[in-house]
Amino acid sequence: MVSLTSADLNILLVEPSAVQRKIIRQEFQRECVDAIDEADSVQSALARIKAVCPDLVVSALYLPDGSAMDILDTIRSDEATADLPFMLISSETRHEQLDQFKQAGVIAILPKPFNSEHLGTAINSTLDLLSQHDLELEYYDPAALRVLVVDDSRMARNIIIRVLETLGISHITQAVDGSEAIQLLNQGFDLVITDYNMPEINGLELTEHIRNSGDYSHLPVLMVSSEASQAHLSNISRSGVNALTDKPFEPAIVKQLLARILEE
Repeated sequence: MVSLTSADLNILLVEPSAVQRKIIRQEFQRECVDAIDEADSVQSALARIKAVCPDLVVSALYLPDGSAMDILDTIRSDEATADLPFMLISSETRHEQLDQFKQAGVIAILPKPFNSEHLGTAINSTLDLLSQHDLELEYYDPAALRVLVVDDSRMARNIIIRVLETLGISHITQAVDGSEAIQLLNQGFDLVITDYNMPEINGLELTEHIRNSGDYSHLPVLMVSSEASQAHLSNISRSGVNALTDKPFEPAIVKQLLARILEE
């Protein structure tokens, strides 16, 4: 098991306001994070990442020459930085503005202003993503588990896969939507992790297909969703999923959910 602490983290903070940078830096320092580089724009952030790649990018949403999504799109398109953890800090509350970041696999979205609990959880999620913590199961060997990951976002799939790999799971098959997943089910899996919002056949319909099948109706399903309405959650519960987590998800919670549903 390889474990990191917050003191091991090297962070790039991207924020146009010098006052806000100072405030955010102080909050990170309270969490024992001292190695903090700074940038105030998209271009300066990309230059810093190219010069010295950090362990985590923490960015405001709106920047003078673009937005945090411009940074995220660039690092996700480069193989060398595609898995770089990214944290958004924003006062934005509109779903359509934040959902693009959730779908891109950010490690956390913190409100502005955020409190120490928000930050502590986000830092722990980053450490979990960067560390190796094998999943301890009574009836399964994590190294032998066969997992099907279903999400129409390649970036979101990559984050899910990275979390699974930190738990010692390596036999992972990908599907871009529910339709492709259905075609792959006969390969035999121990677990399905699926997004909810997907074209053609969504996660709800995929779960219902699994539950109505005589061959793999027993297959555990973990659903990942960026939606949070009660009606939405109720529909998911009725579909027969074994567990539900939201985007962005906490690796520690995913580990707990996997341990529970695989041992049921």
